[in-house]
This record gives sequence, structure tokens and C-alpha cells, in this order.
Amino acid sequence: MKSIRIALAQINTTVGDIEGNTGKIISYIKEAQDKGADIVAFPELAVTGYPPEDLLLKPQFINDNIKALKRIARHVDDIVSIVGFVDKDSDIYNAAAIIHQGEVKDVYHKIFLPNYGVFDEMRYFQEGDIPGLYRLGDIVFGVNICEDIWYPDGPSRVQALAGAEFLININASPYHIGKPLFRERMLSTRASDSTVIVAYLNTVGGQDELVFDGQSLVFNERGDLLSRGRAFEEDMIIVDLNLDAVFMTRLHDPRRRREALYLEESAIRFVEISSEYHRKVSKPSFKYTLSHHLDELEEIYTALVTGTRDYVRKNGFKKVLIGLSGGIDSSLVATIATDALGSDSVKGMFMPSAYTSKESYEDALELAKNLNIEIFEIPINDIFESYLKTLKPVFKDLSPDVAEENIQARIRGNLLMALSNKYGWLVLTTGNKSEMSVGYATLYGDMAGGFAIIKDVPKTMVYKLAQWRNNKEGRLLIPERVLWKEPSAELKPDQKDTDTLPPYEVLDPILKAYIEEDRSFDEIITHGCEIECTQRVINMIDKSEYKRRQAPPGIKITERAFGRDRRFPITNKYRSY
Repeated sequence: MKSIRIALAQINTTVGDIEGNTGKIISYIKEAQDKGADIVAFPELAVTGYPPEDLLLKPQFINDNIKALKRIARHVDDIVSIVGFVDKDSDIYNAAAIIHQGEVKDVYHKIFLPNYGVFDEMRYFQEGDIPGLYRLGDIVFGVNICEDIWYPDGPSRVQALAGAEFLININASPYHIGKPLFRERMLSTRASDSTVIVAYLNTVGGQDELVFDGQSLVFNERGDLLSRGRAFEEDMIIVDLNLDAVFMTRLHDPRRRREALYLEESAIRFVEISSEYHRKVSKPSFKYTLSHHLDELEEIYTALVTGTRDYVRKNGFKKVLIGLSGGIDSSLVATIATDALGSDSVKGMFMPSAYTSKESYEDALELAKNLNIEIFEIPINDIFESYLKTLKPVFKDLSPDVAEENIQARIRGNLLMALSNKYGWLVLTTGNKSEMSVGYATLYGDMAGGFAIIKDVPKTMVYKLAQWRNNKEGRLLIPERVLWKEPSAELKPDQKDTDTLPPYEVLDPILKAYIEEDRSFDEIITHGCEIECTQRVINMIDKSEYKRRQAPPGIKITERAFGRDRRFPITNKYRSY
């Protein structure tokens, strides 16, 4: 049987850590060789990490990445290694090097450069033009990069029609809810439509706001899933590909012959890697690994844990600090942080005021006990009274309002940052997407910190994730009362979130429609939202852009997150109602 063994190295790289990334790539090349692989592939821009953003404007960075590729090549013997890096001639390219016997045999330049959502590749790279086809003895395969495979008539189709028996597509594809299943449907269609095996390799890990889920995939020529890599973990996926099956299937598909007649000779480059290549395996001896799909809540929670762990560790922090209020948001953030970093690396601080309830105090302490994290208690009453005394001549006889409420939040932010400066702890903020959307947050108060774990998590989902985590634990890790008591900032007597906002069950669908789906006002109100309520919410969203610009980065988990994903003008007179 004609077969070949491929290895997909699903690794977690760090942007800018060229030395560390290079060492990891060399280590995985050795592992793939030891497991008898004929080909090993690495993710998109594996040498530099993804996305390198404006590091790509530094010539030294480009040159250092090319030097690293040459070092990698020296460690490649009989195995073929496909490595993502930045290539340059008169311009720079998002590229894949095809390496064999210590030599870079060819370089593929990414043809379709995404320039939407979180992607800015046209800002940096030149487009490639002609895809390559690679011969390894009597085997023919194609290599392309990420976006290239999303186009039905793109490089993958051309490579398959020109004779590729399998395609290796290397990626840095960021996660959002629903994307893994959508990706699988797309890849299955590409494989079956072109009668070609598709090996899709995705990177894994967190990078600033982005988190990559891995879950690399291999589909056979009929579109059947052969293998799926682990979710949010490094993995080495080994698959023996049956290339005779590709030939047999193509014999029964006359459509492909007709399309191949119209393929221009100039549409493809043929590169011979080795004319005399002896495969290491003659028949499959590796069982296909099919890692299980995570359900939606587990997938989201794992993404948040992964993004938190990598942001903290890759930026050199050892411990984090969280303001614990006894509420649902800070409870979930502390739980995620503990799962990501371990209880010894998480500190909590409870800062009661005259408006803090006994229940909040009990719930914050119970959470800390359940998570086995250290908690500090620093009351803010005296500090608050000092502020009021200092400001009294200026405030005169004006009635208390949001100014006094925000002073309390800013005192807490100040105390958190004091401990951060003293001990080097990273402050994790606790605001969710619902609050950030409508500006229900205090600048330099509860927004003060270095990373916002649940910044892209709507409030209704916060509750679902907390309940899921308790169910997984098999006990009330997050205290039961936290899951059902009415949310409150506790900045004035008997305060409730619903004093300012619609109930979250009403608010969140409006936010999703307006922010993530760009629905018109008329479309939103047809979903059952009252006109006046919807107008008020949209007005709050638009007017709060200046706050969001000053918020710390947070993990993207929805299809459209604030920050690099949704870019709205601060100065903006347009209203959709």
C-alpha cells in the first residue's frame, strides 16, 4: 500500500521568543523522527509566534527569524519539515519553509491575507502568487497557509487538481464560540470536493487577547474525519495516510478530470524534494487519535483558563491579585485564575465599606476557603470619609450621587494597585462584557488592572460558567448564594444593578444583536425588546467607547470582541434609532 506518515506538531509558541520557539521546533522535529514520521509540520509563523504585529516593522526581527530558520534546517535530516516563518526579498511574506536534508527546498508564500476582525495581515505582508506542489519520491503533496484553505477555488483546489494527494495547511486560527465545529464542516467539504486528504494544523495557547484552541484535524479524501488533536493543549498528531485510497476515489470521479483540463500550466510550481525517497512505513501502525469535542461551556471555560495562564506566565508574572466582592464576577475570575495558575499564585482582597452586606463578606471568605487562596481584608470606610472631608468645600451642599459611588471604586482600585506595585502581583479585573458594553464600570476603579479575564463574557454566561464549574467539581466551589442573589455594586444603600440597567436576560440579547451582529434598531426591537429600553441601551454602548479604550486587554471568546476586533470611533454623532 502506498502510504506516508505525517506528524502535526501542535505547539504553543510565544510572540517574539524566537530563541525559545526555535528550540521547541527542533525538539519536536526530533520527536517526529523518533516516531517514524516522513513529514512534520509546524504552525503558521511558528518561528516568530503569532501575531507578531508591529515587530514585523523591525528589520532586525525579520533577520533574526531567518537566522533561526537556518538553525532549524541544520537539525532536519531524512524527515521533511514544514515550518512557518517570515520570508523576505524586496518585501516580507507570511511563509512556510519546506526543509529536507538540512536545506530549504522551497518557500511557500501565503496567498490570501485576512484583513478583517482581529487580522491585519495586509498591513504587513505581500501576497504570494503561485502555489507549489512537492514531489517526495512517487508522492505528491501541497502546502498552504491558514486563510488559503477557506476559499473553495483557492490554492488548495489548484494543488489538488494538479495532482496533490494530500494537503498540509498550517494555521494560527484564533478561537471563538462555535468556530471549531464550523471549521470542521468547512475542511470536510474542501477534502471531499477536491478528493484530497487535508491535514489541518492549528497552533495552541494564548497571546494577549487571542487564544488558539489547537484541535488540529485530518480528513480523508471523502471528507471523513480521521484525527483530531487535543483542545487547548500541545499535541503531536501522528497519522498514516492511505494514498492508494485517494487514487481509487479519483478514478470514480470524472468531474475532476474535466476541471483539470482547464488548469493552466503557469498556475502551479513543481518542486522536487527528493527523487529517491523510501518511506519509513509500508502500512498504518498508528491508531488515529480522535480527541473528544468539548461541550460549549467547557470549551469557553478552558479557553479562559488557557488565555489567563499564558498571559500571566508569558509576561513574567508569578502571582495575581483579585478584588473579591462576594459577587458572581469576582468569584468566577478567582476560580478561573486558580485553575490556570494554582492556588498558591492567586491572592484575594476584600475591601468592605458601609454599604457592604454581611452576605458579601461571608461569600468572599467562603470562596477563598474553597479555592484555598490567601485573602486580605482592608476596609475602606476611613479612606472614604477622608475623601469626603477633603472634597466637602468643593462639593458644597450638593446631594450624593455617582461621584461618591465612584470614589469608593477608585479607592479599591488604588489599594489593589498598591499591593501590585509592592509585591509585583498582576491585578486581574472582574468586569464582564455586559458591564463593559454599557459603561457600567468605573474608570481607575474596578477597571484598574492588567488583565480582564471575562471582558468578553456576557453576564448571563458568567452564571452558566460558574454553575458548570461547580457541577464539574461536584460541590459548591463557588458559594450557592452567589449564584442566585441579585447583583449589586454595593456603592450606596440597597443598590441593585437593575437600578441602572435592564435585567441581564433582557440586556444581553440586545448587546449581542447590536455589538456582535450589527443589527439595525428596527431588527432589534422586532425581537421583543421595548423601544425606549433599546434606545437607552444603544446610547449607553455608543457613549462608553472612551471607557473601553482605557480598559485592560481581555480574552476574546465571542465572534466579535471589544478592542482589536470591534473598532468604533469615540467621537461619534451617529445614532441608529
